[in-house]
Amino acid sequence: MATAAAHPKPVEIPDKLYFRIGEVSRLTGVKPTVLRFWETEFPQLSPKKSGTNQRLYRRKDIETILAIKHLLWEKRYTIEGARAALAEMRQQRRQEREAKQAAAAPAPQAARPPVELLQRHLFAPDPERAAAVLERVRRELREILELLA
Repeated sequence: MATAAAHPKPVEIPDKLYFRIGEVSRLTGVKPTVLRFWETEFPQLSPKKSGTNQRLYRRKDIETILAIKHLLWEKRYTIEGARAALAEMRQQRRQEREAKQAAAAPAPQAARPPVELLQRHLFAPDPERAAAVLERVRRELREILELLA
């Protein structure tokens, strides 16, 4: 038989930029003193501070707190184990994001020889014009050669 603790309800985080420590405490069910302690133990958890030194948590911070809470209170990890598990989760997300970006990025084209580039850009649109351009380049190169000789 499944219990409520085995399947906790997902926390609905309001659509705001910043949350004060009291709001975070109510949302996550974690006391403010515990939140402040976790800040010292988990480098991933670092809320900004306002001009009045009030902690301002972002949505990402709340998600991290919920992950820490799950690891410590439900899975019974030690703080060191939870820290390592969070680092591993972050590494997996980074690898997934990089794989997704690599799949979305166009494959680099092999370097083409200059002649092929000339043919593609000069000959394809207008072969007569390309021939005239090449003839002019040859003539100018011959003139330069004569000046050097």
